[in-house]
Amino acid sequence: MSDVTQLPATGFSLPKLGRFRGLANGILGIGILLVLWWLGGWIVQNSDDLFAFADFAPAPTLSRLWEMLMDGEVVEMSGPSLMRVGLGLFYAIVIGVPVGIMIGRMKRLNEVANVPFQFLRMISPLSWMPIAVMAFSTWDGAIIFLIGMAAVWPILFSTAGGVRRIDPAWLKVARNLGANPLHMLFSVILPAIAVDILSGIRLALGVAWVVLVPAEYLGVTSGLGYAINDARDTLEYDRLAATVVVIGVIGFALDALAGQLIRKFNWVRSDGH
Repeated sequence: MSDVTQLPATGFSLPKLGRFRGLANGILGIGILLVLWWLGGWIVQNSDDLFAFADFAPAPTLSRLWEMLMDGEVVEMSGPSLMRVGLGLFYAIVIGVPVGIMIGRMKRLNEVANVPFQFLRMISPLSWMPIAVMAFSTWDGAIIFLIGMAAVWPILFSTAGGVRRIDPAWLKVARNLGANPLHMLFSVILPAIAVDILSGIRLALGVAWVVLVPAEYLGVTSGLGYAINDARDTLEYDRLAATVVVIGVIGFALDALAGQLIRKFNWVRSDGH
């Protein structure tokens, strides 16, 4: 007998119907968002005080977005931003994962570091902007530092939480089999916390993407934040709104990719056990 229940009237399996329902609900949500956007644009266009901002409406925004896609402007302004976010996340991972493993494994270190780390975590990353400008010789360096400061905490704390949840029996068995610290790290600890690390990276990516735009208001002349600032200064509100749509689409795609990686590693870990 098949493991998948069949609906006799239609022949469709329940999982297929579930995927179709999820897709249909997603399309419905996008449709509602577009309707609300159109309604807001209509209100702005017919307002004596706000009609100058009518280009925020869907029709001029999507028309300008198509032009930006065709002339390569979207790729040109997205590339530097993706590079900065990528480097900021890289440095956050390089710092956050090892430190997270250490405070997860060493109770005394966790007790000493917990309060300072929680204190630093609650400081807005943008508060470090004056220090970043003084400490780095380039604007790109300052922006990458701000993104790294925003991204490191979700990775660090998620990694530490994953380490603390490792079954002590696994570590005991590994030691009894003669595993040295490196074997313990790469054969037991990292595989056990891979999903936790990826979950932290996913959270960090969302924070970094939010911090990116105001960070790019610094002296750079490229990137999505700069494009928004430039469109505002030149009163190109359709271009501004189109850039906001680009930011949302790229952010959504990055988050979806991170979610797929988490599901993949969850499947590998479940299959391995």
